[in-house]
Amino acid sequence: MNRRVFVIGLLLFLAPGQRAEDFKFPLKPNSVRFAAIGDMGTGEKPEFETSEQMNQQRKSFPFDFAIALGDNLYGGHASSDYEQKFASPYKALLDEGVKFYAALGNHDDAGERFYKPFNMNGANYYSFKKGNVKFFALDSNYMNPKQLDWLQKELQNSGGDEWKICFFHHPLYSSARKHGPATDLRLLLEPIFVKYGVNVVFAGHEHIYERIQPQKGIYYFTEGSSGQLRFGGLDRSSITAAGFDTDQAFMLVEIAGDQMYFETVSRAGQVVDSGIIQRQQSAAAKP
Repeated sequence: MNRRVFVIGLLLFLAPGQRAEDFKFPLKPNSVRFAAIGDMGTGEKPEFETSEQMNQQRKSFPFDFAIALGDNLYGGHASSDYEQKFASPYKALLDEGVKFYAALGNHDDAGERFYKPFNMNGANYYSFKKGNVKFFALDSNYMNPKQLDWLQKELQNSGGDEWKICFFHHPLYSSARKHGPATDLRLLLEPIFVKYGVNVVFAGHEHIYERIQPQKGIYYFTEGSSGQLRFGGLDRSSITAAGFDTDQAFMLVEIAGDQMYFETVSRAGQVVDSGIIQRQQSAAAKP
């Protein structure tokens, strides 16, 4: 194992709007702060309400950008769809300068990679860096040898003092009832993640929230309920560390040094999960 990380987390079911007293974002100077959303592009009322809750949360947790975990636009992909299903729901955040970095889901059109607000710059997969964090957006619809070779080179060339976070659509581990884990994809990606010290992985596809028990030193989150919701769609298993399947939700994350603080918030403002991941770097993790 190239890196070892440990988590302190509690599944917290609180009254709407309440926040956990024993968890607090440090809001440290120069920390990396972002939101994670998935399967959001419906253009329907729950998406608007979830985005409004994100805007409200940003008043106390000023995140700079968001990662979108696929299924960014359901149905058509005309200019009116981009407006109704993304630009309009997230207008308040976009107007405040929040950037969105998208990955493609199975309901997405490849043309989305040219949509400037998704910051894909015409690529199906890409990487970007924020502070001491390197992000890798993958196209889990077509995990071909070219993409795998690109990923290995990108990870290998990343600094040993950087967090490595991958995000894409199909979860490698899942206890959801509808689809379950993408085991074929896991066979391709997990050895690379382990070899090159990936710390955290975000995915969507399942319309629930789930945090997985660490697998081979890697932390996996599924957040596919920011627009679509499969009520009661989580079939908790031995790998489920926390889960939520009764309302739309999104994640807030702050990375400060070797600590990652995370909080999952429902459409109504209910904190449904929170915790801290401590990254401990080993000499083997350095290129």
